[in-house]
Amino acid sequence: MGTIFGKQIVAEPAFEVLYRQTQQAYEIRRYATRFAASTSTDANSDSAPFNALARYIGVFGTPENQGRTAISMTAPVVKEESSGSSQPEAMAMTAPVVKTPSDPNGEAGMVMKFILPAAYDSMEKIPQPTNPRVHIEEIPPAVGAVHRYSGSFDDTVSRNKARWLAQQLREDGVDITEDYAVEHYQFWGYNPPFTLPMFRRNEVWIELDATQVDQIVNGKGGAASSTTAVN
Repeated sequence: MGTIFGKQIVAEPAFEVLYRQTQQAYEIRRYATRFAASTSTDANSDSAPFNALARYIGVFGTPENQGRTAISMTAPVVKEESSGSSQPEAMAMTAPVVKTPSDPNGEAGMVMKFILPAAYDSMEKIPQPTNPRVHIEEIPPAVGAVHRYSGSFDDTVSRNKARWLAQQLREDGVDITEDYAVEHYQFWGYNPPFTLPMFRRNEVWIELDATQVDQIVNGKGGAASSTTAVN
């Protein structure tokens, strides 16, 4: 029942909070290197990429990876737009799932990523997918602005949240355009689809460069704090 009411029961990557804007409900986070399983689609539905990634980690039976390793689910699931045989083992799920828009062939689409558990901290440790549409990628260290909200997973909603976040950053002295935000934001989802919308933890993330980080962190005098992975 906990997942229906938004209780998070999977791990998420550790991060450091460099600045928190409590009035406008966003924060600046620093993440270390992470690894993710990713896939892309030109379809509007999330089900095909989610199912491909879920099969990779073993949610629906035998994991579709070399070694048949079941991998724990983590959070968030990430979504974003973009232009462009051994003995069985088992992986845990983490959060978030990441979703970003995708356009590798000039057509609209989306990239979805499952962030892998912290134990998978090098390419050598990660079971390779047997599905050619699933890829393992290294996500380099990054600093970005994050806005948390509840409600719909809808792409239009997340895009508008990214526009709103860019506006707040501009008002706080950061050189950032709405176009950049819309083209580069990621949606991070921390809950399964059956979680009641009012209890969901959704986030939009916009990566920032060193100059932009300095404009907000040093300009506002934010104090750093940190969080560790949720078990």
